Amino acid sequence: MDLGANARTSELRERLESFMDEHVYPNEARYFSESAELGPWAVWPIVEELKPLAREAGLWNLFLPDSGHGPGLTNLEYAPLCEVMGRSNLAPEVFNCSAPDTGNMEVLARYGSAEHQERWLQPLLAGKIRSSFAMTEPFVASSDATNIESSIVRDGDEYVVNGRKWYTTNATDPRCEIIIFMGKSDPNDPDRHRQQSMILIPKDTPGVTVMRPLPVFNFYGMPDRASEVDFVDVRVPASNMLLGQGRGFEIAQGRLGPGRIHHCMRLIGLAERALEMMCRRTQHRVTWDRPVSEQSVTLERIAESRIAIEQTRLLTLKTAHLMDTVGNKEARSEIAMIKIAAPNMACKVIDWAIQAFGGAGTNNDFGLASAYATARLLRLADGPDEVHRNQLGRFELRRHADLGPIAPHIDYTPDWA
Repeated sequence: MDLGANARTSELRERLESFMDEHVYPNEARYFSESAELGPWAVWPIVEELKPLAREAGLWNLFLPDSGHGPGLTNLEYAPLCEVMGRSNLAPEVFNCSAPDTGNMEVLARYGSAEHQERWLQPLLAGKIRSSFAMTEPFVASSDATNIESSIVRDGDEYVVNGRKWYTTNATDPRCEIIIFMGKSDPNDPDRHRQQSMILIPKDTPGVTVMRPLPVFNFYGMPDRASEVDFVDVRVPASNMLLGQGRGFEIAQGRLGPGRIHHCMRLIGLAERALEMMCRRTQHRVTWDRPVSEQSVTLERIAESRIAIEQTRLLTLKTAHLMDTVGNKEARSEIAMIKIAAPNMACKVIDWAIQAFGGAGTNNDFGLASAYATARLLRLADGPDEVHRNQLGRFELRRHADLGPIAPHIDYTPDWA
């Protein structure tokens, strides 16, 4: 198993790192101020200024595999590039590689009709519009997607949609034009995983109301534009159904696999940058006549951070390799592992970096507060830790289920027998 970067990825990474140095890092302070001052309902000018530069540099839609719209990288080839982009909250959207648009574009590319692709996929690929994914609901435990209560009811040539969704990323963005909505279309189907469907809802459809932006640790709009959205008697053409009625769970599983690994790749980059900042900060801060970097607790945290990042990176690269070679279904144990490991690792490393910065680590002048918010929310997004741990535990038990109980290899036969 070769997990090393090939010549193509290495060349793209060099170009990406140069772009980050020249355009992204110098504009982070502006990005933080615009997202705070203009708020989640506005377009942030710095993002729109940098996107054409990224496209001209050939660093556009890097995430899309097997596509004529990007370089067609495998998961393993994309991993180190996604890690670089993950070093800054500003970067992913600049390169048109941010959630939930990446997952939505993949859904439209795989399951959308030619009409869907012409109307929404092409503008998304061009970065002209943005999109939302409406799945989580405020009144049920959404970690179990079969709990979804929102309804999708057929009425002639239309479907009527009703429900309340929250943590619907991007819904407050004025460029958002399309929402992928998951709801129950067959609530009485005995197979609980065939009750759900996904349907496309243009955001300007009557009955769609964006209620409010939802802050993530008091960040509105950044790291993402979490929103609460109400759907009341929303009517859309029956042709807006994706893949077929009752196949929403199938689409969700196909969508979340790549999305989870992308999040983990980005978190590795975010943790790597936090460690870099911790090292630079502590070497130039003096307490009791010694640099903070010489304190044993600091040295221990730096060492433990390096170990944790390397472990998570290797597991993520292995997962990417398996997704490419045996498919997402066969790699589901590894996907669960990285979804647990990466956010927890990033939370720990960023927390230690905040501690090294002192009070300055909490005010976001250095971006550490928003970095921690990002890492912490990803212990919940795309399935909480507990769900993935339970799934992983069941997979592991299943591997050993046919081996029978274990017994000590000791001969208890008495001498007189």
